[in-house]
Amino acid sequence: MNMIAARSAMEKAGLDNLLSEIRVAARRPLEERPAAVAAAIAPYLGDACLLDGKDCPSNPDRYVRHLLDEGEGYAVVALVWRPGQMSPVHSHHTWCALGVHRGTLTEHFFAPGAIPRPKAAHLRAEGDTSHGPGCPELIHRIANCCAETAVSIHVYGVPYAQFADGVNRILA
Repeated sequence: MNMIAARSAMEKAGLDNLLSEIRVAARRPLEERPAAVAAAIAPYLGDACLLDGKDCPSNPDRYVRHLLDEGEGYAVVALVWRPGQMSPVHSHHTWCALGVHRGTLTEHFFAPGAIPRPKAAHLRAEGDTSHGPGCPELIHRIANCCAETAVSIHVYGVPYAQFADGVNRILA
């Protein structure tokens, strides 16, 4: 096997191993699942080659989701965030786990109310994870407040075809 083919096989193995770990964690009991999936993602986030060979372009107007895998009741996506891009303020209909693969993101948390009020912000650097259950009171927003493009890996507890109305409960 030549060096290029060997490197390609190793890169594919890293992503394949990550997806295999997620498949196992996604079968845990529902109350354990978000934390188990976040823990499964964490060891792979520092692998610079993790998404090599995957077409994950950015969009100048908004962050973009790229499907990496889906299984029984969940989907794995890579989100690409250009500088200044952010999600809307939202909660989730389903459980979620995420990890920062490249760059730094800011996760803003909000207090529930007629108008959600900011209550905290946490920097999420490469290798950091976050997770939570589907809960209308767990309100947040992810933002790339930095000058470089960031990439995060997210796992949501619904099939990809249900993302439009099954993941985010948009609040602002």
